[in-house]
Amino acid sequence: MKIDVKKGNLERFVTPATAVFLFEGEEPAGSAALLDRASGGLVTELLKARDFKGKLHATALLYPGKVLPARRLILVGLGKRNDVTIDRIRGAFAAAAREARRLDAKDFAASTDIGLPEEKPERIAAAAVEGVLLGLYRYLPYKTVDREEFRELRSFAIVETDGARGNALRKAAAEAEAVSRAVCFVRDLVSAPGNEMTPDRMAKEAKKMAAGRELAVKVLDGPAMRKLGMNALLGVARGSAQPPRLIVVEHRGGKKGTAPVVLVGKGITFDSGGISLKPADNMGEMKDDMAGGAAVLGVLLAAADIGLPLNVVGLVPAVENLPDGKAYRPGDVLTTHSGQTVEIMSTDAEGRLILADALSYARKRYRPAAVIDLATLTGACVIALGDLGMGLFGTDADLNARIRAAAAETGDLVWEMPLWDEYVELIKSDIADWKNTGGRSGGAITAALFLKQFAGEGPWAHLDIAGASWLKKDRPWTPKGASGIGVRLMVEVLKRWSAPA
Repeated sequence: MKIDVKKGNLERFVTPATAVFLFEGEEPAGSAALLDRASGGLVTELLKARDFKGKLHATALLYPGKVLPARRLILVGLGKRNDVTIDRIRGAFAAAAREARRLDAKDFAASTDIGLPEEKPERIAAAAVEGVLLGLYRYLPYKTVDREEFRELRSFAIVETDGARGNALRKAAAEAEAVSRAVCFVRDLVSAPGNEMTPDRMAKEAKKMAAGRELAVKVLDGPAMRKLGMNALLGVARGSAQPPRLIVVEHRGGKKGTAPVVLVGKGITFDSGGISLKPADNMGEMKDDMAGGAAVLGVLLAAADIGLPLNVVGLVPAVENLPDGKAYRPGDVLTTHSGQTVEIMSTDAEGRLILADALSYARKRYRPAAVIDLATLTGACVIALGDLGMGLFGTDADLNARIRAAAAETGDLVWEMPLWDEYVELIKSDIADWKNTGGRSGGAITAALFLKQFAGEGPWAHLDIAGASWLKKDRPWTPKGASGIGVRLMVEVLKRWSAPA
């Protein structure tokens, strides 16, 4: 789909559909008022008839005939003015795009002048592009029956009358497009079935992603990891016929020698629970247990495409967790890359094991400015924060504050959780250094405390994305299924990190 910013007047713009945005209980404002006047009051007439009230993300359709060059007007509600947020604006543009697709309009247009003079047009342009691209996302590689019914839009144009402002809007739209396409890339990876998205396939996708971009990719195989002593990661992989991979992606956008920010993502491409087998119900969704690793790849993709002036490294330990005669067992003891030992209480607490090796590798290999990991780590975090919230755990107040501030901008729901030292006792082992689970009570906290033992000195943060990585129903700009959570948030964190003081 082509995204463009074009100079012109919306009321004169020739297009199959123009989106019009209205606040609940108000007269048309901004470009809506302009189009209302140009059409002889068509929008006002609809509002007076109370056939459309401007409720949040509600839509209505007008055919202006010959009074406007646009064949259709798609009216979209913004809800109450006092309740509007940039996230609701993003959702409104998503609603407009979905309606245009339903109508098979092919192309549609809108303006950033939605009646909010206090909001920067660049922010609205970015939200518009994100809403359109992310709201239209569908995963279709395996759809073969009635394929022609899956219509797609061809283009979306932001029409701007002020030529001087056009360049700023183009820059904002281009960056939003790059980040949104990275989110869609992640959604594709997470949506792919487990028989296709194996650890090796994930590594190949990383290499394919890097081709033609300023990204360096290195993939460590089993023997290479064995030399490094990554026995926790290799232990999890033992039950699968699919060989493990440690995917390393580097974006060298900052000054040479400057310490990088390292992102680590859990890449369990399918999680059966291993010997500690999961219940059969919904096990098929466990193909999403690599969502953290996919998000890390997406962030590196976006960093390259927007030219982020920062050194960033992505580490993705990728394995399958399956039961087999060679699989690791409850009661086993594994020696990690850091040299610390772990007693296995449950083979279904595998994500923290592969992260333990990757975290210690990150600290030893890169001496980073900060380490942030993203993982679909615990059901306990879903119980605590629901299906949309992300749990934030960290050892550095400044790093945690950076992540919270970025979340406020991106609209992500992030809640800081404690790392109480008193709970460390729950993961101490009688026969090894640590146990890989401290039991059900405080499960998200003890899992994070386990990771802390391997994160080393220096700023570290852990994001538990178990609930938000896979949505059970549609949201305004995120269709049901893989959400691509973490990409927009981490890009915002890194943008703020690289910005001049």
